[in-house]
Amino acid sequence: MSSATSCLLFFFLLPLLITTIISPVASAGKGQWQLLQKNIGIVAMHMQLLHNDRLVIFDRTDFGLSNLTLPNGKCRNDPTETTVKIDCTAHSVEYNIASNTFRPLFVQTDVWCSSGGVNPAGTLVQTGGFNDGDRTVRIFEPCNDCDWREIPGGLTARRWYATNHILPDGRQIVIGGRRQFNYEFYPKNNIGAVNLYSLQFLVQTNEVGAENNLYPFVFLNVDGNLFIFANNRAILFDYNKNRVVKTFPQVPGGDPRSYPSTGSSVLLPLKNLQSRAIEAEVLICGGAPKGSYQSAERKQFLGALNTCARIKITDPEPEWVVETMPEGRVMGDMVILPNGDVLIINGAGSGTAGWELGREPVLNPVLYKTNNPTGARFESQTPSNIPRMYHSTAVLVRDGRVIIGGSNPHVGYSFGNVLFPTELSLEAFSPSYLEPGFANVRPRIVSPIPGAQKYGQKLNLRFQVKATLDENLVYVTLLAPSFNTHSFSMNQRLLVLDSNKVVKVGAAFEIEVTVPGSPVLAPPGFYMLFVVHKEIPSEGVWVHIV
Repeated sequence: MSSATSCLLFFFLLPLLITTIISPVASAGKGQWQLLQKNIGIVAMHMQLLHNDRLVIFDRTDFGLSNLTLPNGKCRNDPTETTVKIDCTAHSVEYNIASNTFRPLFVQTDVWCSSGGVNPAGTLVQTGGFNDGDRTVRIFEPCNDCDWREIPGGLTARRWYATNHILPDGRQIVIGGRRQFNYEFYPKNNIGAVNLYSLQFLVQTNEVGAENNLYPFVFLNVDGNLFIFANNRAILFDYNKNRVVKTFPQVPGGDPRSYPSTGSSVLLPLKNLQSRAIEAEVLICGGAPKGSYQSAERKQFLGALNTCARIKITDPEPEWVVETMPEGRVMGDMVILPNGDVLIINGAGSGTAGWELGREPVLNPVLYKTNNPTGARFESQTPSNIPRMYHSTAVLVRDGRVIIGGSNPHVGYSFGNVLFPTELSLEAFSPSYLEPGFANVRPRIVSPIPGAQKYGQKLNLRFQVKATLDENLVYVTLLAPSFNTHSFSMNQRLLVLDSNKVVKVGAAFEIEVTVPGSPVLAPPGFYMLFVVHKEIPSEGVWVHIV
């Protein structure tokens, strides 16, 4: 075979090789990138990690034909579909993290711009969508050959661009959505009972011509009430009594942070869980200036907001503290890392969310060092070379990496002659704590975790560290897996467990920690548990709290 023929053959086979082989890391020092899959067949518009270390990923049924065929001749026949009524391609996949493989899943009704969360048993409960799917509930159980199961009419109202949150009793509250200024619960309270409750705050934050209050940021506060942020302001809400408990100050500047002027938000780590007065802080970063959506529709793309706003929501008179990011970012994702830092990733430097409305991709993530003093919290990280614009996602997995996918600012799948082609790849970003230079200080959990953990229970963890252990720099965290879509990770929650002194036990160390004492602090379900030493986390283990 000639050298020219060999070269041609190599370049012909290269795309096939990329889809099954993890690429070398891109660089070191400020995090590292890996291409996991060049093409999973669909856009990773929604993503949820399950406790069997699989990611459930889906886009929408009305994108047209995907790049992944359903198995065994299966086809979706939907007379109400707006694009393709008979579709033999998949619009959902299950990704196996350990083997770097994926399999197609079958979803019948449209899941576009929906919401969800994992129930206490570890089952994904996904709610709403578009067209024939806007009142559908879909169930996905974690097993080797499970597929979607649909419950038509499972919701009382149509839910499109809504937000879910797990409650202390294990139900999910479903809040808002396009033209829905209300909330409901799943499972429903009682058959035949009222399950739709007005929320005037969503009326008050609805902006004519842009909305700017979709996918509201929702967090369960330590007092059992819900922090709800929409547009540029927030309330503390008693969902049981349908009553506003507190109205927070407007974010300084008054610019919107909610979809389509999409910023992102996290509840910062909860600590001192046995204290009488547990503090809770919320951080909101990025977004778009007021009027950006309307300007972008006229092809005038305003620069994204370069500020974050942080507020201690448990203070009697809370005030926002504004910080400046290294650059503006709209449609970014905020991912809490096991050590309590926050990774800000994906997004654009101008425009807004929506079809063809974003410009200037922001390729470099930013690390937000939660415990650093104001003015010293942001650290720019190694950039990717793949724009992640509208409809991108990011989820932390148990080994400490962040899986990134998606990006499709088009009405359908569009791969050529467009500014930002539809992106079907999956990448992994490895924060700097995974670099080989930290291997000696990285803990390794060696004790098995017994069955389900009760609230307030003591748990003895054994771990090993190769280097000299600094006992004063060891702590244990619990992290809830989140449902990520449209720049918000629903149910994302990290708790720093109360612990006793570290003791030496043979070749290992042992630390006794206390499981949170209430489902208000940690709603029932599966959590990833990490031992952290000098800010370097172990690989996580799954813990089931009931």
